[in-house]
Amino acid sequence: MSRIGARRAVVLAMAVPVASATLAGTSAFAADDSTTTAQGISVDDLSADDAQLVENLNERLADERLGSDVGGVVLDADSDTPLWDHNGSTALMPASNAKLATATTALTLLGANHEFTTKAVYGEGTLTLVGGGDRTLTSDDVAEMAKTAADGLKAAGRTDVKVRVDDSLFADPSLAEGWNEGYYPSEVAPVRSLVVDGAAVEDTSINAGKVFAEKLAEQGITVDGDVSRATAKDSDVPVAQHKSAPLADIVKQMLKTSDNNIAETLLRMSAVELGKPATFEGGTALVRQVMSSYGISLDNFEMHDGSGLSRADRIPAATLAQLLDAITESPALSSILEGLPVAGEAGASLGPEWGRFDDPNSECAVGKVHAKTGTLTGAVALSGVTRTEDGEWRIFSFIENNSSADPSDIKDAMDGLAATVNGCWA
Repeated sequence: MSRIGARRAVVLAMAVPVASATLAGTSAFAADDSTTTAQGISVDDLSADDAQLVENLNERLADERLGSDVGGVVLDADSDTPLWDHNGSTALMPASNAKLATATTALTLLGANHEFTTKAVYGEGTLTLVGGGDRTLTSDDVAEMAKTAADGLKAAGRTDVKVRVDDSLFADPSLAEGWNEGYYPSEVAPVRSLVVDGAAVEDTSINAGKVFAEKLAEQGITVDGDVSRATAKDSDVPVAQHKSAPLADIVKQMLKTSDNNIAETLLRMSAVELGKPATFEGGTALVRQVMSSYGISLDNFEMHDGSGLSRADRIPAATLAQLLDAITESPALSSILEGLPVAGEAGASLGPEWGRFDDPNSECAVGKVHAKTGTLTGAVALSGVTRTEDGEWRIFSFIENNSSADPSDIKDAMDGLAATVNGCWA
C-alpha cells in the first residue's frame, strides 16, 4: 500500500465510525463534461456493482426535481478512480459547500491545535477588550475574564474604569461580492474580530463590550460612560485572557451546523496568520493558494467569501470531489471529515429536523452518508463520503442550480443520489 493510500485509510478510520478499508494509490482524479463513467473508462471496465451505480445515477439524474443545471462526480477512493461524471467541470453556485475550502485553508495555515485568544488590557483608567477572532466566545467566558480583571483592579485599589473594545484585527465590515444587505444580520453578521454568544447584531464588538461591562458591574466595578471603540496601546497591561477550543473543534462545529459566521471569521484569521489583509479578498486569495498546493484544479473556480453565501461563487463538482480526495489523504485535515454532517444526525444540517434522508429512497443511507450540505435560493449542493456494504469508499459531489422545484423536494432528490452512491438504493 502506498504512503498516500495508508494515510487516507488512517484518516477515514479516524473520521468515520466503521472499520477502515484498505486504500491505495495516488490521486489521478479529473473529470470531463459528459454523463459517463469518467476519463474514458468504459462501463465494461467496471465491476458489476459500479456499472449498476453508473446506470442508476444516469437514470436518477433525470429526476425533474433536480432540473437540468446539475453537475456531479463520483470517485472510487480506494483506487482514486473517477467512476462517474456529469458536467463535473461546469461552474456552479456551490452554496455552503464552499465551507470545505475555507476549512481546508484554515487548518492548513493555522493548524488543528490553533487557539484564538481574546484579551483584556488596562491602561490609564481604561479596560479594553481586544478581539482575537474567536467566534465561539461566550458570555460565561467573558464573565471569567471580567472576574480576573476585577480582582486585579481591586487589588490595585481601583473600582471604576472605562470600557473600550478593540476589533482592529479585521478590516471594517463590508459586503462580499455577491452578497446583499438582506443577509445582515440573520444569515451572517458584519464580520468583526469580537463577538459574544454568536450575537446576530449589526455591531458584535460593541455588544461584546457591553456584556463585558455588565460582568464587571456584577463584580463590583463601576463602568464610567458608554462602551466605545479604541485601539489598545502597546503600553497597556494584559489583565485577563481567554483561549478558544482548538481550531479542529471549531471547524467541526462550523461544518455540522453550517455556521456562516464562523466560516467568515476563519477566512480572515487565515489571512491574519500570513500577514495578509483580513478581508474577503485577502482570505480568498489564500484559499486559491492552498487549493493549488494540494494539486486541486482551479478551473472555473470563483470564491468571494468564506461561507458560500455569495451568489457570485462558482465551484465545479469535480473541484469539490478533488478537495474531498485531498482531505481524505491528510491527517491534518481529519477534523473536516469528522465535522461532516451524518445522514439522520440530529442537531446537524442532515438531521431529521431538516427533513433529510427521510423518504423511502434515501432513508436506507441514514448513518452511512457523511456530507456537507449547501442551500441558497437557486442552489442545492451535497458533497461528501460514504462506504458501501462491500467496504468500498466513495467520494461524491452533486450541485444543482436553478431548479424550479420546492427546495425540500430538491433535497430529497439529492439525498437519493447520495443513497445511490452508497449502494443501499440499488
